[in-house]
Amino acid sequence: MMPPETKIAPLAAPITSLWGVGGERAAQLARLEIHTVEDLLLHRPRRYEDRRHFRAIAELTRDEAATARGTIVAQGLKRFRGGRKSVFEIVLDDGTARLHCRWWNLPFMEKYFTVGDEVFVFGKLVDTRPRTMDHPESEVIEGGEESVIHINRIAPVYPLTEGLPQRWLRGLIWRTLERFESQLVEPSPAPDLKLFPTRANAVRMIHFPEELTDVEIARRRLALDEFVVLQREMQMRRKNFEARARALPCGGDNRLMKPFLARLGFNLTRAQTKVLREIRADMGGQPLPGGFGPAGAHPMRRLLQGDVGSGKTVVAACTALMALESGFNVALMAPTEILAEQHFRNFKNWFEPLGVKVELQTGSRKTSNAEHRTSNIERKAEYASRITHHASLFVGTHALFASGFDSPRLGLVIIDEQHKFGVAQREQLVRKGNYPHLLVMTATPIPRTLGLTLYGDLDVSVMDELPVGRGRVKTFVRAADKLPKVWEFIREKIAAGRQAYVVYPRVEEEDTANDLKAVTKEFENVRQSLAPFRAGLLHGRLRSAEKEGVMVAFRANQVQALVATALIEVGLDVPNATVMLIENAERFGLAQLHQLRGRIGRGAHESFCILISGAKTWEARERLRVLEETTDGFRIAEADLKLRGPGELLGWQQSGQPRFRFGDLVDDLDLIRCARALTTPMGERSRENI
Repeated sequence: MMPPETKIAPLAAPITSLWGVGGERAAQLARLEIHTVEDLLLHRPRRYEDRRHFRAIAELTRDEAATARGTIVAQGLKRFRGGRKSVFEIVLDDGTARLHCRWWNLPFMEKYFTVGDEVFVFGKLVDTRPRTMDHPESEVIEGGEESVIHINRIAPVYPLTEGLPQRWLRGLIWRTLERFESQLVEPSPAPDLKLFPTRANAVRMIHFPEELTDVEIARRRLALDEFVVLQREMQMRRKNFEARARALPCGGDNRLMKPFLARLGFNLTRAQTKVLREIRADMGGQPLPGGFGPAGAHPMRRLLQGDVGSGKTVVAACTALMALESGFNVALMAPTEILAEQHFRNFKNWFEPLGVKVELQTGSRKTSNAEHRTSNIERKAEYASRITHHASLFVGTHALFASGFDSPRLGLVIIDEQHKFGVAQREQLVRKGNYPHLLVMTATPIPRTLGLTLYGDLDVSVMDELPVGRGRVKTFVRAADKLPKVWEFIREKIAAGRQAYVVYPRVEEEDTANDLKAVTKEFENVRQSLAPFRAGLLHGRLRSAEKEGVMVAFRANQVQALVATALIEVGLDVPNATVMLIENAERFGLAQLHQLRGRIGRGAHESFCILISGAKTWEARERLRVLEETTDGFRIAEADLKLRGPGELLGWQQSGQPRFRFGDLVDDLDLIRCARALTTPMGERSRENI
């Protein structure tokens, strides 16, 4: 008996099911990520031409792109340099003037035009004598039934690929919409149709609007649908997780926490205390004094946002102690070996007096292995007598992902600088245990729109208070011609006993472009500029032992200036360093500059961040002015998102990041919140705290 055929939903049918779409056209559409009927209907126009109104050729200018319409009165292809170069040109006439349109090194354009054709062109003039456009968008006007789709209306202009005509794609979308519009039903949950058009109307409006104002109305409705799908997936993921995972009892009993806090030498801030109460409740332990909520029923999944210097590491230490007190191991992952080794030193100093073993696991160092090779029987016995607690803290980098690393009774995973890792990496480490608690931390404040999309499956805590006793940080933007005075200022600060960071955007000279400075080339210049004080070199291509040697010398003030790349942007804590000089500052993102600036101002002394910039555009200067005006990381993050956009801001590091056809992570916060409200059960909406 033959198995029953699976019926494919009409919108999920392959694009080849449409009339006129053969193998060649399907391959072209696939390059635009159009594989199904629904993909085609959601192929967003990149702009619109109001073909009810044209600009006369005589009125075209260099300053503004516009659409003109004319008849081809001449055309020709000219080859030169032995046929290796070419220019194809048509001349249009609309009765007011003539327009020369040129395409360089695209000889096949000759096939698309004939003298006498009526043509639309869109672009800016590159010359006025004669009036000339280079590589304008163009479309031949043809008669027939479909002419109503292309002329005398607001016409969509779509992203294309080589060999795919604009007119053909517009006609295909028109015919497909006529046939499948009734299949565009409302999703569940559906938005209030008093506030939004139906989904079917929105798709028609996005392709063939009656007025240009219809486009934004349609975009917002389709963006809301995208956000609803994303929020629904996150809610489902969280429900599935909570259905199968039960919290390990990691609340602790304070027997390690109390002596740890007593040894710190300072009191926690109110923000730190508040976050620890939230974490204690999540981890299913005893409530802190004051009674905070019931024990957690599910493993903690919490994102901790804290601006640079807000004390996240101490919170991480207290959280680790809760799990260690409960007899569970803890894994702490950092994005770089430098930061992992710094955490290892800090936690070793904090925890080993409490009887907790701390081990390091990076690509180049494994303390447990080294200890096994070099220690003798007496040293082992002495060490064992000090380590009285069975649970351990493992600090590492990506090496903690390795299949060879295994930690039994893993109760807590802490990920520092979460923005440096992808969602998949985060889950890979968590799978090493039996649903351990998870605390992810970032000193790069996350704009609210990204927080609700990238981290919507996590509860969020925010630390917006700095510990007392921190020095003020002043930021200045200076042009390159001010460098001699800047070096003089840095020498004065070093002579007074302070230290400095000097940061460049590239490692090697051959990597540079557009006058970018490289750290290896500039190192000698810095040494001469700061003589007789010592400078050290740090970048990612050095061997681990070399990096560690430089950092040890810098911490001990044997090296007064650390010349480095952005490798130092996370985690380094040298309170005596009070000056940060960043060259080619315009080539860094605002959030990255804020992170780099966070390496200073960590002690009691006043600190200075000097940004050397050759920015030539108003936009680039405005970006850097934000840093001069504020040290508020959340304000900087919002500005960075608006100026750079989410794609550049997230970069390659966020695997699993959402991709939206219509959603705008810069301006659609209201739609994201609306989608969250539509998909979150009423009883759970109190968890919203971004």
